[in-house]
Amino acid sequence: MKIHQNNMLGELGGAIGKGILAGLAGTAAITISQMIEMKINKREPSDAPIKVVQETADVAPVSEEQKEKVSQEIHWVYGTTWGIARGLISLTGLKGLPATAVHFAAVWGAALVMLPKYNAAPPVTEEEPKSVAIDALHHAVYATAAGFAFDALDAGSRNERKIRGIIKHLKLKNLLRKF
Repeated sequence: MKIHQNNMLGELGGAIGKGILAGLAGTAAITISQMIEMKINKREPSDAPIKVVQETADVAPVSEEQKEKVSQEIHWVYGTTWGIARGLISLTGLKGLPATAVHFAAVWGAALVMLPKYNAAPPVTEEEPKSVAIDALHHAVYATAAGFAFDALDAGSRNERKIRGIIKHLKLKNLLRKF
């Protein structure tokens, strides 16, 4: 059986799968970042995930004790799912820092729009600059960790090997000296 070189569905599936794993890594990183920040600032966990889900899906935790657990579950699902966006970004040809910057803009931009819309946070224009900076930092931690994870998972892909082969060929021809 011959496998086609240009298998778009396979590339899409690979990008989505790697994206999910990258999103999981990013969610772990932002969770740790938030835990450290909450300890330093003596801040309680956010109930934003619960507020958004209550508004969008008309679902609520069965008890007050379940609220934090359900919030964490939503947080992990949401963050892991955003990794798919990182995978889709890779299909455009963006890699490394440019792809991470686009992913960061998408993730944080969505939070800046969605949370105020569902009364889970005030608009960014009404937030204290310190709070905005902390939120941006957490989302940057997420995007950076997801980007590193995605790039590590994607290393050695057919496209990566093809690009490295072209660079090697150009080096041999002395057309590329800086690489």
